[in-house]
Amino acid sequence: MKSESCSSEKQSAGGFVGGGIWKEGFHIITTTLLSLLLPLSFLLLARISAAHYLLAVPGGNAPLSSSTVVSFLFLYGNSVILYSLVSLVSVAALVYVVTGKRVNFFRHVSSSSSSSLDLIISLRSRLYTCWILLCALQVCVELGIEGSIAAGIDGCGFRKDNTSNFFLSKAIFFLGLHEVMRYWSTSIVKPVVDDTVLGYVKEEKLVERVAMAVSFGWLWWWRLRDEIDSLVVVAELKRELPEGVGLVDFIGWWLYYLTVLIGSFRILKGFIWVGMVMLFKKVEEEEEPSNNAQEIDEKV
Repeated sequence: MKSESCSSEKQSAGGFVGGGIWKEGFHIITTTLLSLLLPLSFLLLARISAAHYLLAVPGGNAPLSSSTVVSFLFLYGNSVILYSLVSLVSVAALVYVVTGKRVNFFRHVSSSSSSSLDLIISLRSRLYTCWILLCALQVCVELGIEGSIAAGIDGCGFRKDNTSNFFLSKAIFFLGLHEVMRYWSTSIVKPVVDDTVLGYVKEEKLVERVAMAVSFGWLWWWRLRDEIDSLVVVAELKRELPEGVGLVDFIGWWLYYLTVLIGSFRILKGFIWVGMVMLFKKVEEEEEPSNNAQEIDEKV
């Protein structure tokens, strides 16, 4: 009887561990894929900018027409929501990089001056808002990418000359976009995935960060590095057209350099951190001989 009970306990424990491993893996994959919605939204914004330029060129052979349903959804159907969501997340990420504090879009409820019911309602309202933002961005990206593929639009034809200044700004943009994606993941994606898959808040592990960084690097090398230039180039080209720079072109240009600013602050904070570490290390090395001399004097 004892052996049977022990074996059943081992089987249940093994099943629990195996289920936990599968749940952890599913949690990492889901978080990574949903986090990629943010860089994919930048890819979609670049294609929208390219499409608006092709439609504005006099006598140009644009591969789409704004009269079709697919083209209308791609150009105008979800542009307002997409630009609003990306701008909101980007500005919040800039505030976080500069101040180290997350933007609170909800009514703050203090744990010391409120009941447990108020805290639960506040937490659930935050979770539901994260759900709404996540679903809205996912729908916009899916409809936009499908529309751009159906219309045959991409931003590969708007690459800027590889000057040293532009190459540097593009490298900083890469770091800034990764920082915005990290903010999107930790603030919006992770609370939803933690509650849905695990049922509790889970601390982010190193393997999750590595998976996200590798996935983002692959997406950048596959598509983003060739098409993201249209956010800047289209605004410069449309200045020479009769209609001039539109609101969509300006917002795309603004988002590009806002992301570059985020990357610049990230690099600056990195240099400050390295400088502080070197300073403390130098102070410790200078203090060690003086401490040893004091010990010798005390012994004498």
